[in-house]
Amino acid sequence: MFPQLFHIGKFALPTYGFLVSTGVLVGLWISVRNSEKHGIDPEKAWNLGILVVLAGIIGAKILYIINDWNTYVDHPREIFSLSTLRAGGVFSGGLVAALVCAAWYMRKHQLPALATCDAFAPGLAMGHAIGRVGCFAAGCCWGKPTHHFWGVTFTNPLASQLVGTPLGEALEPTQLFESAVELANFFILTWLLKRKKFDGQVIGAYLFLYGVARYFLEFLRGDPGRGEVFGGVMTGTQLISICLVIAGGLIWWLRPAPKRVPAQATR
Repeated sequence: MFPQLFHIGKFALPTYGFLVSTGVLVGLWISVRNSEKHGIDPEKAWNLGILVVLAGIIGAKILYIINDWNTYVDHPREIFSLSTLRAGGVFSGGLVAALVCAAWYMRKHQLPALATCDAFAPGLAMGHAIGRVGCFAAGCCWGKPTHHFWGVTFTNPLASQLVGTPLGEALEPTQLFESAVELANFFILTWLLKRKKFDGQVIGAYLFLYGVARYFLEFLRGDPGRGEVFGGVMTGTQLISICLVIAGGLIWWLRPAPKRVPAQATR
C-alpha cells in the first residue's frame, strides 16, 4: 500500500490521484478510438468523454455525501473539507450521473445514443479497473475483516490518517476484487463490441455485469458511509446496482435498434 508515489518537501503525489487520472485518460483514449472505428465523430466523442468524466466525479461525490448524510448534516462544513475532497466517492453514483449527462449531450448533438454508449463501455470498464488499484494503494474502500488467505493488512499510518483505513487487521481486498471484475468486463465488452448484433448490446451487457458484481461486492465492503435503504435491507449502492441490472436486461430484451451496416460494406 503506497498512499503517495513520492514526497518532495511539501509536495506529495498521491498514488490514488495518479492512478485515477491514468484510468480516465486510458478510458477516454479507448472510448474515442472505438467511437471512430464505428463512424462516430471523434471530436464529439472527446467532448462527450470529458463531460462524462466531470459528471462522474460530481455524481460519485454527491452519492458519497448522501450515503454518509447523518455525519454531514451535523457537520455541514465537512462537505468542503480536505478529507471529503480526497475521498473517491461512490462509483455507482458517478455512473448514473455520467449516463444522464451523456444522454443529454448525445441528444443535443444528434449522436446515435446506444451505439455511442457501446463504444464507450469498454473504456469505462478499463478506466474503473485502473482507478480501483488507486483505491487499494490509498487504502480507501476497504473490506470487512477476514481470516481468508487473501486478506490484506494495511500498515501505513498515512492511510489511516487520510481515509481512516484500519491498520494491523486482515481485510477483504474489495478494491482488487472490483478491479479484477472490471478488467474482465473490459475484455468481454471489447470482444462483444466486434460481434454485436444490435445497438445497445454492449452497454446493456456492461450495466448487467457490473450491476451484479457490485451488488455482491457490497456485502464485503467494510468502510463506513455505505448508506441504507428500506430499513437497512440493502445499501443505496445495492439499490442502484439492481437498477443497473434491470436497465441492462431491458436493453437486451427490447433490442431497440438493429446494428447499422457501414456504407462502404454495402458497395
